[in-house]
Amino acid sequence: MNRHVWCAGLIIGFVCLGSAVAQSYPARTIRLIAHSSPGGTSDILGRLVAQKLTEALGQQVVVENRAGASGIIGAEVAAKAAPDGYTMLITQTSIAINPSMFAKLPYNALRDFAPITQLVAAPNLLVVHPSVPATSVKEFIALAKSKPGLLLNGSPGQGTSPHLSAELFKGMTGIKLDHVQFKGAGMAIVSLLSGEVSVMFTTPPTAMPYLKAGRLRPLGLTTTTRIEALPDVPTIAEAGVPGYESVQWFGMLVPAGTPRPVIERLHQEITRSLRAPDMKERLTSLGLNAVGSTPDAFGTYMKSETEKWAKVIKTMGIKTE
Repeated sequence: MNRHVWCAGLIIGFVCLGSAVAQSYPARTIRLIAHSSPGGTSDILGRLVAQKLTEALGQQVVVENRAGASGIIGAEVAAKAAPDGYTMLITQTSIAINPSMFAKLPYNALRDFAPITQLVAAPNLLVVHPSVPATSVKEFIALAKSKPGLLLNGSPGQGTSPHLSAELFKGMTGIKLDHVQFKGAGMAIVSLLSGEVSVMFTTPPTAMPYLKAGRLRPLGLTTTTRIEALPDVPTIAEAGVPGYESVQWFGMLVPAGTPRPVIERLHQEITRSLRAPDMKERLTSLGLNAVGSTPDAFGTYMKSETEKWAKVIKTMGIKTE
């Protein structure tokens, strides 16, 4: 057989195989792992996307919470799952932070996952329990300086974006906040609501129901611009800490080796859901900005974020507790 004819036939065969895979997928329930506890932003966002995917794919997409160890537990489960498109991971900034925070990880995020898309970008929000006698960032800084070490800061875990947002805030203001870590944002916010901890950096979706009920008080946003969902809450930079900025992101991954046609199908449906008017309205109300990047662009972004946080952590001298 002519070599060129054989190669052309092989290419056509691969194209047809890829098309067949895309057309037959999915044939059963898809598991979406959220490495946060119920009530955290990964959980909230994951359930919004899962509902849209269930409608679009005609198969149930079920969210499975695997919280703990700064997201490492859930990420390990997803990394070791079969690369067949039936396990996805909704992840966040911590997956790019953890390599610099922990000496050993049971996976390599850049090697063991294939990116689908960055879902959203989000600020963290500095919130306090109503018993804390501070109604502004400046008042909080003054209070913390007058009571060094007495205010407890809750976080979803060591090395998470909320934890590093607090560390950056401490470094730029010269205050002391003792760190208390929990197995996810949902558990941390419960502790804040009870008054067990006094302050927390968290994403708006996690805090929003309690802000509206007056059970928590917002002081400032970690981004450089305000958000539509909380127009009266200033940025920390404008409220007294010039130059302060910390942004959190969330994205979707699958185990490395997942067929490209499956990745492309998931990317198509997820980004379409992000563009839907009702989803855009919901995300805006939660203080989240939709992104919807390509798989390659998200992969490049994850690599750059991993390198950036490695430099930040080294410069700030942050160590695992």
